[in-house]
This record gives sequence, structure tokens and C-alpha cells, in this order.
Amino acid sequence: MNFENLIKLFGKEACFDLASLVQLGAGVSRENLGKQLYRWRKAGKILSLRRGMYAFAPDYRKSDVNPAKLANDLYSPSYLSSSWALGFFGLIPERVVIYTSITSRWPKIFRNAFGHFHYRHIKREAFWGYRPAEISNSKVLLAEPEKALLDFWYLENGDWDENRMSEMRLQNLNLIGRERLFDYAARFKSPKLARAVSLYAKLYQSSEDEGIEL
Repeated sequence: MNFENLIKLFGKEACFDLASLVQLGAGVSRENLGKQLYRWRKAGKILSLRRGMYAFAPDYRKSDVNPAKLANDLYSPSYLSSSWALGFFGLIPERVVIYTSITSRWPKIFRNAFGHFHYRHIKREAFWGYRPAEISNSKVLLAEPEKALLDFWYLENGDWDENRMSEMRLQNLNLIGRERLFDYAARFKSPKLARAVSLYAKLYQSSEDEGIEL
């Protein structure tokens, strides 16, 4: 297979992987395709996103790479949540540059030309509370605001007290539905999370109880 064939196969895609190339590689062995990908990467024609997954270098790319969508694709099943989602929704004042995702698989960290991608493990029973959202013209699996907040509280080490909760500088709390927050927290069956939600209700009891439509 030559590079022109690769462009014909995947030129319109933001990224591609070795498994798909093997399926479409017209009988070329996985080993030989892997060697060819290595040569193209060394020549600067493709970029490695993680082991076995690639994007075209800018001079050969016909589709932009959306890092938020890439976060879903690099390691699945996963959805964007926790600190990144809190920043995306404006629930915290900081702009979070690390793409934090939740997965039911082993935790992973990937760094590539498009960003730093951190995957945090959660038990399968808590892998819910996300939906497709439009981000930079792509459909991205993103936690609902309430689930993003709960994932953050649940995964950060240690208990939550008033000082720690205040240090989050939570804002735009009209995006958090009080009833949904309590319902979702109960599904975790986590005493730590139940305490955090009760503290949140105490500190922010004047917030409006509204949801957000993605």
C-alpha cells in the first residue's frame, strides 16, 4: 500500500486506526502495514495519537481534528466529564485544558499533538448520566452537568468539607437541577457522595432548580 491509497481510504476522516486499515488493506499483512505506518510517521506524513491510532499531518489532512470528539474516540467506552465538563459548562471559572473522561475500563493517559487526555475509571454501575452534545460541529458524548459534578466529587480523593467545596468557586448553579442531583447521587450508593451533596445543598440552597438541555 502506498500513501496515496491511505489518503483515498481515510483522507476525509479526522483519524484512523490500524485495525480499520487491516480490514481495508487489500490483503496486506498487519505486520507490513504496521511497518509502513511507522515509516510514514517518521516521514512526518501521519501523527500518532496512541498506539495503533493516527491522524494525517496538517499538509495531508482534509478534516480538522476536534479534540473533544477525539477524547471519545481514543479510548472507549468513555464520555467527557469531571473537571473538563465543569469548565465547559462554566460551573467553575477555570478553563480546563486536560480532557478528562470517565471510562468503565482501566484508567489511561494519552498525550499527543491535540492535547492531554486523562481517562478515569468508574464502576460500571455508575457509567451513565451522559448524552451527545454538539461541540465544534461534532457530536460528543458529554456528562450532564449534575453527573459531571458528581463524578468530580466521587473521584477526587478525600472527603468534602466547607472549605474544600468553597475552593471550587462554583458558579452558574442554575444549570444544576437539585432533584436530579440528589437522584443521581443516590444511584452511586456512596456515603462520601451523599455527604458532598448534602453539603452542597446547605451551601447553595438559594440556587435555582433548573436543568440544561444539551
